[in-house]
Amino acid sequence: MTETSASPAKPSGVDTPHSPGALAGWFNDGWITTRRNLIKIKRVPDILVFTTLQPIMFVLLFTYVYAGVIDIPGSTYAEFIMAGIFAQTVVFGSTYSGSAMAQDLKDGIIDRFRTLPMSPSAVLIGRTNGDLLINSISMVVMMVTGFIVGWRIHSSFLEAVAAVALLLLFAYALSWVMAFLGMTVRSPEVINNVSFLVLFPLTFISNAFVPAESLPGPLRAFAEWNPVTSLVQAARELFGNVPTGTPVGDSWVQQNPALAVLIGVIVILLIFVPLAIRRFSQVTSR
Repeated sequence: MTETSASPAKPSGVDTPHSPGALAGWFNDGWITTRRNLIKIKRVPDILVFTTLQPIMFVLLFTYVYAGVIDIPGSTYAEFIMAGIFAQTVVFGSTYSGSAMAQDLKDGIIDRFRTLPMSPSAVLIGRTNGDLLINSISMVVMMVTGFIVGWRIHSSFLEAVAAVALLLLFAYALSWVMAFLGMTVRSPEVINNVSFLVLFPLTFISNAFVPAESLPGPLRAFAEWNPVTSLVQAARELFGNVPTGTPVGDSWVQQNPALAVLIGVIVILLIFVPLAIRRFSQVTSR
């Protein structure tokens, strides 16, 4: 981390990139911490191995084990399920930000960053950017595996790119939420349990694995307003994987899933980026 000596000196806990020079230093700090996390992946390849094996396992499990017992009128289960697996993988992939921040706090690594003349937000930017790369690799692995088991894209190239971008953008926003939680609980074990309790119902009580219309009343109402449902529906539409004759709900979020996801991402970032930066300043000032 010696590269940070080139950045303008500033007190730890202050994050004011207003002038052009300060803004350049802020980007430099963010890039350095991002590179640190990428190097960590290179030195600990187990992180990448298990994050790529998990999506392959889910693709094979759902397409070969459940395809024969779940009927999707107007489509194959392989094409129906892929958007759900994409969403589930990137959503759970965002939890690594929280556990990694909690682990860094526990190991005292954050205390070392505090002694450097760097922006407080740089550590968080590097952490969330590193997870964005991991999720991007997972997306590529899942798409290749999906093509092998029969999944196909029936839309244009630009629409498919938009679907991938939307999935990654949603995961990036959740990474800031998890980073904030990771600095709040300060224990990797606790953040893993908390994230599981929150994200498990969000992903499974949705249209990710079965049509929302097939769920019983209360669960169906929850699924219709679930942000993961909007994400999955938007991805299906952009990939061209919406089953023929699928009914569209009357609510605004069901009519405009992609826009609903974008609004949700903006709201999450506006709330949790400042909260995470403020929390980081608090934990490093002790």
